[in-house]
Amino acid sequence: MFIINFILDCGASVMLPIIIFILGVLMKAGVGKSFKAGITIGIGFTGIGLVTGLLANQLGPVAQQMTERLGLNMDIIDIGWPAMSSITWAWSAAGLMIPICLIVNIVLLSLKLTKTMNVDIWNYWQFAFVGAAVSVVTDSVVIGLAAGALISALALILADFTAPYIEKYFDMPGISFPHLTALGCLPIVYPLMWVLDRIPGINKIEISAESLRKKFGIFGEPMMMGLIIGFVLAALAGAEPQVILQTGIGLASVMYLMPKMVSCLMEGLMPISEAAQEMMSKRFEGREIYIGLDAAVALGEPAVIAVGLVLVPITILLAVILPGNRILPFADLAVIPYIVCLFTAMSKGNIFRSLVIGTVVMGCVLLMASTLGPIETPLAVSAGVSIPEGAALIGNLDRANLLTWIFIKVFGIFG
Repeated sequence: MFIINFILDCGASVMLPIIIFILGVLMKAGVGKSFKAGITIGIGFTGIGLVTGLLANQLGPVAQQMTERLGLNMDIIDIGWPAMSSITWAWSAAGLMIPICLIVNIVLLSLKLTKTMNVDIWNYWQFAFVGAAVSVVTDSVVIGLAAGALISALALILADFTAPYIEKYFDMPGISFPHLTALGCLPIVYPLMWVLDRIPGINKIEISAESLRKKFGIFGEPMMMGLIIGFVLAALAGAEPQVILQTGIGLASVMYLMPKMVSCLMEGLMPISEAAQEMMSKRFEGREIYIGLDAAVALGEPAVIAVGLVLVPITILLAVILPGNRILPFADLAVIPYIVCLFTAMSKGNIFRSLVIGTVVMGCVLLMASTLGPIETPLAVSAGVSIPEGAALIGNLDRANLLTWIFIKVFGIFG
């Protein structure tokens, strides 16, 4: 347990290289090649973390100014997913979720009920969160662990189902996202796509990053889109001219650097993916096997970041006008690209369609986050986290997806 906790405390940028190295050796990719792949992936994840941190640092002050300008005063403070993941790992039974989810994955692979081998062990905290929240509602650790195990199985099945979109749009063959942040709102996304396909006129609107690039020339480039979006966001917040310029350059940097960091990560992943495919094809008689990864690898696509950034002011506006919303969106605004990446791929990069779907999704996320705050707060208190001044409760947007919400509510019946 000490070794597991030590590795977990190192974070994803250390944990994933260790896992990839061990996996590569087991898949007979060679010690040297596996070690290099692990280090390369660690560098890629570190780079993604740095760029995501830059995104959060640029969005945070602007979002705060925007909320102050709008006079928002909610009783649930969005503390962000990093804080919530730490709170989750502090749950007494969190360590058990790692072997449980691994066993579930191996059993489903053996029974041919999934094609995904989920190596994204750091994000098992998302399944552990469901377990922790259910244990709060039911006052039963056993029921909590059962809920966490079942939602990990569901994530594998949905990852299989959405893998073809990932291969086709992101050009990532053999990769899937058993990542609840990306998968969690699929029950909302599919009906919305069906409706949009059947509205005359609306179903013909096509706005992609490529079409913007062709139409607007240099101003359609990803970095220019980031620059313009940064200027607009900061101006809406009523920021000083210097801050407007800094935000513009900051978001332009995000749009330019993120694809390069993702490319580095994929460079490290490819030899392991090829070795896994070769080994699995021998062991499972030609079966196709997906490597399950964090949805962060999708953030290199310009349309994903563009949709995520435009949804920031939309989400803040929704927080103002939605009846029943109690959460003040702040720390997790930078996680919106993770939420939108999958349905942006399903929309084939159509920014207009993705924004329409994203607006509805973020409205639902705010309302679900408002109902989860009273459950998350006792978890935080038990982990020794102090409630921020001026807040009655804490919450976050990352865990407020429909699948997580449904599991917590359904299993809560057994309390």
